Amino acid sequence: MAVKLKIKKGDKVVVTSGREKGKSGDVLAVFPTENRALVQGVNMVKRHQKQTAQNEGGIINREGKIHISNLAIADPKDGSPSRVGFKVNDDGTKSRIAKRSGEVIDG
Repeated sequence: MAVKLKIKKGDKVVVTSGREKGKSGDVLAVFPTENRALVQGVNMVKRHQKQTAQNEGGIINREGKIHISNLAIADPKDGSPSRVGFKVNDDGTKSRIAKRSGEVIDG
């Protein structure tokens, strides 16, 4: 079941559970229907790739998808895991804030 996700492409996130716990990276892609995300340098898997005209064959390392529930946004102030809240600005726009410090996440 797809739900509204509080993590977007380009966000800095921290892995909170699993074998990759404590690692951090930028979100490369989000898959809302699967509730999963690709995080740079996290959950590296080996893929066997067949040779094509553009790519050479062999075993390559790439990121695997990780469940959203195992990720937390990195606080812009100190980089520690934080929950995401929302705040309505004076001009009526909505912005995301880190619950831990109150800092605005997206400009």
